[in-house]
Amino acid sequence: MDDPLVLSAAELELRQRLERAVGGAFYQAGLALQQIQKQRLYRNTHSDFESYCLDTFDFSRDCAYLKIGSAKVYHNLLKILPTNCRQTLILPTKEGQLRPIVKANLRKLEQITVWQNAVEMATRKIPSSSVVAEAVRLYLRENQTPDNPLTSGEVCTIVARDISALKKYHGCWCIIEQVLDWDCIVNTWDTELTVPYENLKPWGLDQSQCEMVWDLGIRMTRLYETGNLDDSALWVLRGLAKLDRSYLSNVEEKLLEVLEQEYLRD
Repeated sequence: MDDPLVLSAAELELRQRLERAVGGAFYQAGLALQQIQKQRLYRNTHSDFESYCLDTFDFSRDCAYLKIGSAKVYHNLLKILPTNCRQTLILPTKEGQLRPIVKANLRKLEQITVWQNAVEMATRKIPSSSVVAEAVRLYLRENQTPDNPLTSGEVCTIVARDISALKKYHGCWCIIEQVLDWDCIVNTWDTELTVPYENLKPWGLDQSQCEMVWDLGIRMTRLYETGNLDDSALWVLRGLAKLDRSYLSNVEEKLLEVLEQEYLRD
């Protein structure tokens, strides 16, 4: 009886050819990974597809499936756009341009709609991943009921994802000032932002812990509003803005006190 874990000569040759394709253009790479997964061409060396991708290509599980998903969306665009779009065909050139569509788990016709919207938003050019992400957000907001789970006063970390305007604040904590349908108005130590709720990661603090962060925010903002901080002072505040806990260490507290003594003197 043949060993089901052993690859035939033809399967071995196919696996090697597909592995070479993974290093090429994103569409061919995604299709190659999909075929390797579907035919279990990893089974002679690995028990599952995820560990095979990690060992062979250094792809995480999410990375591998995003590549496969992007190839599927691209194939869908190739299949449908030429017959349903009379305008000049504009297709993605990078996997990242399709990742927001993959992550949104849109149906085939929705994928087409969102891509076309993104192309229009990019003035008939190939849209960047951030433009596609914005097209996805607008489409979902038009076609879904808002379900914002966050509350006023909650402490969250800002996750930029595909929003370029938030990159400066990626990883920074903030305090929710106002909850809207799809967004939250939040306060950081140096500004007020409007952030989509899916770009906010709650800390899950209790009331006393929240109050500790609120107090820290007030102290940092008071320093910032003096308007005359030097680079070293700003460096300290930017470091504190990246905290992932509600309390300060002894050293952090001392640094903040030094700044207060220096800049908040009467």
